[in-house]
Amino acid sequence: MKRLSLVLCSALFALTVHAQDVKFSAPDASPADIVYYPLNAAKVKAGDNSTPVIKVVYSRPAKKGREIFGALEPFGKVYRLGANESTEIRFFKPVMIGKKEIKAGAYSLFAIPNKDNWTIILNKQTDRWGAYTYDASKDEVRVDVPVKPLENVVENFSITFVPQADGANLVIGWDKTSVQLPIQFK
Repeated sequence: MKRLSLVLCSALFALTVHAQDVKFSAPDASPADIVYYPLNAAKVKAGDNSTPVIKVVYSRPAKKGREIFGALEPFGKVYRLGANESTEIRFFKPVMIGKKEIKAGAYSLFAIPNKDNWTIILNKQTDRWGAYTYDASKDEVRVDVPVKPLENVVENFSITFVPQADGANLVIGWDKTSVQLPIQFK
C-alpha cells in the first residue's frame, strides 16, 4: 500500500510539474528601461519622504554600426523615441513644457528628428506599439529643440535628466546626437 501511495504521489507531482511548464519569450533585443527625476527617486531609503516628479519608461535599441538619424530614423518623420512600445512619460505633479501647463498623468513621447532641430511631442495616447498609430490630434504640446552633436557615440538609445534651477531637462541621446527638453516644475 505504501508503495502504491508513493507511485501515485510521484505521478501526481510529475503531472503538476509538467502542467506548470511555460514558454517564456527570449530577451528583447531592445530592453526596456526606466528613468526617474530625481534620478534616485526609486531608490529612497527608509525615512526619506522624497517622491518622484517624473518617470519615463522606454526601450533602448543599439546602434550596431548603423547610421541612425537621417537613415534608420528618417528626418522629418514621427519617431517613437526608442523601440517597441511608444515611450511613456508620467508626471506626478503639473509641469510646464514650452509655454503650456501639463497636468499630472501619463503621456507618450514622440519626436520629429531633423538635422539641426527636433520637434518633441507629448501625446495623450499611450500604450501603443511604436508610432504606427500615432494620432496628431491627441498632441498635448509640441516643442522645437536644437540638436547638440556629441563627440562620443552613445551606443544605446538613452534618456536621463539634468537638474535646472526651475525644473529639469529631459536629455535624449543616441549615436552622436543629443537633444534636451526643458521641463519646469510648478
